[in-house]
Amino acid sequence: MTGSPADVVLDLALQGGGAHGAFTWGVLDRLLDEQHLRCSAVSGASAGAINAVVMADGLLGGGRQGAQRALRAFWKRISRAAHDRPSNNPFQALFLPDWLNPSPWSSLGPWAATMEYWSAATSAFARIYSPYQWNPLNLNPLLDLMTDHIDFEGLRSSASIRLFISATSVKTGELRIFRNHELTPRTVMASACLPHVFQAVEIDGEAYWDGGYLGNPALLPLISESEPEDLLVVQLNPPVRNEKPRSMNSITARLNEITFNASLMKELKGIALLKQALDEENLGHHFRHPLFNQVRHLRLHRIAAEETAFQLGTKSKLDIEWECLIRLHGLGAHAAEEWLKRHRDDLGRRSSLNADALA
Repeated sequence: MTGSPADVVLDLALQGGGAHGAFTWGVLDRLLDEQHLRCSAVSGASAGAINAVVMADGLLGGGRQGAQRALRAFWKRISRAAHDRPSNNPFQALFLPDWLNPSPWSSLGPWAATMEYWSAATSAFARIYSPYQWNPLNLNPLLDLMTDHIDFEGLRSSASIRLFISATSVKTGELRIFRNHELTPRTVMASACLPHVFQAVEIDGEAYWDGGYLGNPALLPLISESEPEDLLVVQLNPPVRNEKPRSMNSITARLNEITFNASLMKELKGIALLKQALDEENLGHHFRHPLFNQVRHLRLHRIAAEETAFQLGTKSKLDIEWECLIRLHGLGAHAAEEWLKRHRDDLGRRSSLNADALA
């Protein structure tokens, strides 16, 4: 993506959310059509991390159109897994034996199967047995997809787009950010490792779980280590739901959304409030700490999924049928289109998101 003086250089922060990541695919697909926008760095967690590396790999190999083709091909491969026969898909057979779940979910692929099991984590079976017991071989089809279809060597050596992939340290409970030179299929899968579903991913002797617990996604690395002053967050978990959940499933689902929104909302509010405080200083004032200068000049933007985009519950996060993924892609592309109509002129000039707008 070669830039011109009129280009707006943009950093992206991509939230995770299972199959809802197809919404982010739609957002990215639409943004890649904007010739004046150029992406410099991406921070991602879980499905956001996967979208980030797939897009970056496509950009390096074929520019904007290469990124669009790579994203579509990846999500298409995910969907095809839904139709694998159990005999050809030992992962699916492992997670959904007939005695455990003879429901229509058994027709879904490995991602949906694991997510369905995770959604049933309150069952007696899930309370007793861990992934180390019922998945002793630690089979992970997403790891195979990453290994087979992403040029990680190219990503590690790339200077044209920076990646920040978040994971949670099991030992310390702290956030770990993997940067370009550290990227492998295992670092991406560490970011997407749900602890009720997969064994912790070990990297250099340390175990990691899903990055969404602590950085969904992490914003500070983009601010402190990347030069662009426009930062766009793609938020999958709806920040507001007006309907009060009443069923056990919907209560659990909303708690899940709140939990996986918590780190992002806290960081966004902190940055917005800090910007307000810094803006009270004289425009010519130069702060001794460079981070303060970067925050002061930062322009924050957000495309957030509305509550009507996803059904409250786990089902839409599990559904990897192509028509459902295409529907989510369309919603994301439409959300990006509407956001561009309202805020295209804000890019490179001012924030379109402030502390008062955060919910």
